[in-house]
Amino acid sequence: MSDVAGPLLEARHVTVRFGGLIAVDDISASFGAGELVGIIGPNGAGKTTFFNALSGVMVPTAGRLLARGRDLTGARPHRYARHGIARTFQTPRVFAEMTLAENVRFGLRFAGRRRRAETWGPAWLAAWIDRVGAPWPWRRRPGVSWLLRNELSILNVIGLAHLADMPAAAVTPSQQRLLEIGMALATRPRILLLDEVAAGLTESELQDMAQLIRRVRDELDITVVWIEHAVTTLLRHVERVLVLHQGRMIADGTPAEVVRNAEVIEAYLGDEMVEEGVA
Repeated sequence: MSDVAGPLLEARHVTVRFGGLIAVDDISASFGAGELVGIIGPNGAGKTTFFNALSGVMVPTAGRLLARGRDLTGARPHRYARHGIARTFQTPRVFAEMTLAENVRFGLRFAGRRRRAETWGPAWLAAWIDRVGAPWPWRRRPGVSWLLRNELSILNVIGLAHLADMPAAAVTPSQQRLLEIGMALATRPRILLLDEVAAGLTESELQDMAQLIRRVRDELDITVVWIEHAVTTLLRHVERVLVLHQGRMIADGTPAEVVRNAEVIEAYLGDEMVEEGVA
């Protein structure tokens, strides 16, 4: 398969077991360029475990994971990141004592290590770049938005430029969630996996977050896959929905199709979601 043909990210018959418990049960899914996809399901459905497999945090028990046709099954998370896959976590993972600008700069330095020396340079050159970071000309990737050019421009995208010099520990939990998105964007991803970024947000913050996610897809040309418990908000903003239940994928379609799927209604949504006219 070509390096550029087909989906940006593909799961083929992925299964994750913990002893006798099957957390993810034979799920196949693919995510193409420019998609905005939501993943929903009740607690314990396997959503975060599936994300962990998609991002290399967890090695699947069975199945394969491919990024633009390259088999990354069993690879470490940094290999997934170098193939353009970035993610956030349910609990924001930021460097509390570093400023917001320094947190984002860390992501930019990581992005700089997608380098030519990996493929043609001598071993000593690759080791040197690992230690000191890549020179700026090697950091650039065709297609990277100018909005992601440096830490201040990225902080502006997420609405935190005015707090650039504040330590991450001093900002609110909702701002830390935004900062983690900024750190993920700094790696210049092709696909961004968001794990419950709306958790704990007020209604106003939730709407702002949803609009930011839409802008990331529209303005930065990044595929977004979004897990969320705020189902009504998610269904109003995404274009495609995967529904997981007891580790299995029981639906994959548009929001309008999903809210009228009898198995989804019985397992998760309930008739009131249809009555609300979510789609």
